[in-house]
Amino acid sequence: MKQFEGYNYINNGVLASKGFSVNGINAGINPDKSKNDLGAVYSEKPCDTACVYTQNKVKGAPIIVTQQNMKKSGNISRAVLVNSKNANTGNADGEQVAIESCEIMAGKLGIKSCEVVVASTGVIGQKLSINHFKDHMDELIEGLQNTDSHPVVNAIMTTDTKEKEVAVEFELGGRLVHLGGMAKGSGMIHPNMATTLSFISSDINISSELLQKALSELVKITYNCLTIDGDQSTNDMITVMANGMAENERIEVENEDYEKVKKALYIVLMNLTRMLAADGEGASKLLEVNCSGAPDLDTGIKVAKSVAGSTLFKCAMYGGDANWGRILCAIGYTDAEFDINLLDVNFESKGGRIEVYKGGAGLDFSEDEAALVLKEDEIVINIDMHQGDSEATAWGCDMTHEYVSINGDYRS
Repeated sequence: MKQFEGYNYINNGVLASKGFSVNGINAGINPDKSKNDLGAVYSEKPCDTACVYTQNKVKGAPIIVTQQNMKKSGNISRAVLVNSKNANTGNADGEQVAIESCEIMAGKLGIKSCEVVVASTGVIGQKLSINHFKDHMDELIEGLQNTDSHPVVNAIMTTDTKEKEVAVEFELGGRLVHLGGMAKGSGMIHPNMATTLSFISSDINISSELLQKALSELVKITYNCLTIDGDQSTNDMITVMANGMAENERIEVENEDYEKVKKALYIVLMNLTRMLAADGEGASKLLEVNCSGAPDLDTGIKVAKSVAGSTLFKCAMYGGDANWGRILCAIGYTDAEFDINLLDVNFESKGGRIEVYKGGAGLDFSEDEAALVLKEDEIVINIDMHQGDSEATAWGCDMTHEYVSINGDYRS
């Protein structure tokens, strides 16, 4: 992980922050009893909360209900209720199931139902019985603990092969504060506003308005710069909960403390984004596309993401083929204005670095050296546009035979 001065990486994801507890169980949604499918995150104190949601016109019922809950509560939450294996999307009774599940959890915790963030992930269009929640809520709540984050991280996974969590601690006004989170996502990832499911906890005392501002701005340069397969999910959501238990002076204006919190949130979101890209369905390589010298940020993002999302380029990376023409092709169809003849392109990894394109023309390079660079499991593609001072990064993965296998029989 990239190191940032003043910020230390710590363990336990959402449990790195004071006052949070979690649990994960199998509630029968997933017939594989070794896999958790129902998870909970709970805060001792009310949390200032910020969320971003999918912009897909088809939205899962939990997205709609969480939006309603946050409006009712004034962006205050106490708990997260999340299930995997079933997206609760496209069901006639979907919203009622989501609402009732919030009520069941709230009743067990002694909180308001509008203080529950509810989320689902899995197959679209399959009925989700409320009985999974009725019959197993006691077990879920009674098992809440603050020492091991793995049960809830496991509960949110679908085709993920690896658990994804990260946390940092840093000082704020003389207080040691924490911010950490977890994420799931492996396929159907090409976000707009948010992607996958991610839950971030913090013990920082900060207003929900500033938390929302920071999250919305940072999603643009982290999660929205992630692409696995070009498909935008119906259930995407990121939630940040801050309970103030670190007892720092409350942050209500954009001061130095706010900037420190924003940087911590960036560190967590950026690392989770990389983890999501590396665990793309069937992926064997993490691809990082850096675009520098862009005329503006939006152009840099578009160029980087266009390359990261190119199916032909992703296939070339799987095969270890330094086919830079596919990079230029993807740059060329980017919806932005720039001079293609000023660009430089190179590949970089632990295996070395090779220049392949400069100032409008391809360069001679050793295919043997290129093979050494591209055989690594993390490949960096550097694009210098030489047309400004802006820069952006996008993350993706290669396209393998396994991706087709996974999605050819996803429902079964």
